[in-house]
Amino acid sequence: MADGVCPPAQSTQSAPARGLAQGWCALSALHGRIESHIERALQAGHDLSVREFSVLNVLSEQHDGPGGHLRMHQVADSVVLSQSATTRLVTRLEERGLLSRYLCPDDRRGIYTNVTPDGLALLEEARPTHDTALREALAEAAKRPELAPLVTAVETLAPSA
Repeated sequence: MADGVCPPAQSTQSAPARGLAQGWCALSALHGRIESHIERALQAGHDLSVREFSVLNVLSEQHDGPGGHLRMHQVADSVVLSQSATTRLVTRLEERGLLSRYLCPDDRRGIYTNVTPDGLALLEEARPTHDTALREALAEAAKRPELAPLVTAVETLAPSA
């Protein structure tokens, strides 16, 4: 896939398989373009990666009380990373003072994590950059005929304000 363009489908594939493969290729291209654009903006403005932003965002939605915290495997599922990659990412954020971890009081094997006040402040500072970069990446992708239907689908998923 050069520059987000899907290669021609193999003629040995059935028509439905070719369409499925082309659709997946376009979705992958859209994701890659958006993530790269947001990554550059967050790194430049806030020394934050897309994954770090995602972890801070997911964890910021926690609340105190029963059922309000996420275990590490739930964080991994939320940001689509392996548990080991999530642990490394959380460790880096903890070293920067953006997160803290603690043992679950009900199950000493479980580890919870909280966003620190510094983490919340950085998240709120970075959110406009993230949102602007997302809108820019979608607008640019919408100009490409193979990506425009996917952009429309993404925009349709957004709750109306």
